[in-house]
Amino acid sequence: MTQSSGTDVVVFDGWCQTLLKISREFNELVNMTSAELESWLKEEQSQSSGWSKDDGSSETVGHESGRKIIEILNNNPNKDPKKYDEEDLQHMRKVVSYCKRHLAQEEKAKQNTDSKSYKSLKNWGHDPLKT
Repeated sequence: MTQSSGTDVVVFDGWCQTLLKISREFNELVNMTSAELESWLKEEQSQSSGWSKDDGSSETVGHESGRKIIEILNNNPNKDPKKYDEEDLQHMRKVVSYCKRHLAQEEKAKQNTDSKSYKSLKNWGHDPLKT
């Protein structure tokens, strides 16, 4: 990062720009609070939606993602981009990619709260009814 002396101009290098972009998109797409997401993940319907993990557990990939999102939100409640670690950023990239892809493909998530799309997006921290 480079700063001009005596001005408010800040020039970020490529990595910082990427970090800021991921942080901004994640915090726009994850529109549930950690408390809302935690409450949702306790519901049976959240556990029956999505792909099962390959580890033999009954947990879905999205459900596990939701637990990681809660950690990210709780560890950085002010959403300060400088306070995310590499593991956070890797998962945040996954969340952004997943939500963008599914929101572009599946309009029914907004129309049908019983759909797998709706439930799956909520597991990933995005409540389609809030948008």
